[in-house]
Amino acid sequence: MPNFNHHHKHITVQEAQRKMEHYCAYQERCHKEVVEKLKGMRMIPEVIDIIIAHLIQENYLNEERFAQSFARGKFNIKKWGRNRIVSELKQRQISKFNINSALKEIDETEYQRTLDDLAKKRWEQVQEVNIQRKKKKTADYLLYRGWESDLVYQKLKELQSQ
Repeated sequence: MPNFNHHHKHITVQEAQRKMEHYCAYQERCHKEVVEKLKGMRMIPEVIDIIIAHLIQENYLNEERFAQSFARGKFNIKKWGRNRIVSELKQRQISKFNINSALKEIDETEYQRTLDDLAKKRWEQVQEVNIQRKKKKTADYLLYRGWESDLVYQKLKELQSQ
């Protein structure tokens, strides 16, 4: 029986650890991403635990820092609302504590200003004569981006009355 596994180079724990140090130094990572990467390198669970512990101890891996950086980035760059940020962090198995810590990174005034800009811009873009359809299309866009429904509908009332 031929061995089809011969091109899978076995990598040592030290090599895997170094690779993960670089991986985490390049950009903030969550535990889940690192575990998946190590599984992809065919590391056994015991080794994964050792490497994760090392990365935490050496401060390469810090879920609170990851969550804060993630929240800032997604809000500032992608203009996501809190709901989308929370949902994406939950998918990455981030704790409630770290999610709350991450949300504190978003300045409330900036949050309101961003929603305002986003809503106005979308409102202008939607080519719809029927006001209900225009409102729905604008709302759908903002809700998909994770903005809270009460804020969205309040904003649409303002836009409609202008």
